[in-house]
Amino acid sequence: MSARATRVATLADAAVGLLAAGGMRALTHRAVDAAAGMPPGTTSAYLRTRRALIEAVVQRLADLDRADLVDHDLPTAPTGPAPPLGPDGLDQLAAGVADVLDRWLTVGRDRTLARYACLLEATHRPELRAILHHGSVLRVQARELLARAGAADPLRQGDQFVAFVDGLLFDRLVGAGALSAPPPGTPASRDDLRAAVRTLLRAFTGA
Repeated sequence: MSARATRVATLADAAVGLLAAGGMRALTHRAVDAAAGMPPGTTSAYLRTRRALIEAVVQRLADLDRADLVDHDLPTAPTGPAPPLGPDGLDQLAAGVADVLDRWLTVGRDRTLARYACLLEATHRPELRAILHHGSVLRVQARELLARAGAADPLRQGDQFVAFVDGLLFDRLVGAGALSAPPPGTPASRDDLRAAVRTLLRAFTGA
């Protein structure tokens, strides 16, 4: 990573913390400078506009999310022809997805909150709608995985699977599920998430 890329990543990480703590109103160039421990004007020098700052945050979130998927042996892009996914493969997939979701509810909580803040901002600012494309890689991979598992309509069901899983994450983080679900970061949380994801996979594949 170049020196510039390293500095931008540091600024983006500081911005993520600000978004998680105070939402979009907390995100200013000056606040990012302070949170990153950088001299005043540093953020403006690297990310001149607010749009550039938000885009840097979104790119950083996408990069970190992909790293989490790789760490949990979940592929992040189509890899060409692959063997069919049987029941054991679906169980492993459900466990991997559950582990990632639980991570995003705990050590990655700030990133998850920041992601939602950016998405909400995009609904009011059409020029930022491009941030939605960062989620497309997950949908492409879900389609491929469901096709390998024998889903009847993997193109549509892959998109639906990602939407359902994202809804599950949102419910556990800021929805009513936060009141009744097992505490994040516990074996009970991972078991509960795994059961939910496995149920989805069974519904889509008939397994």
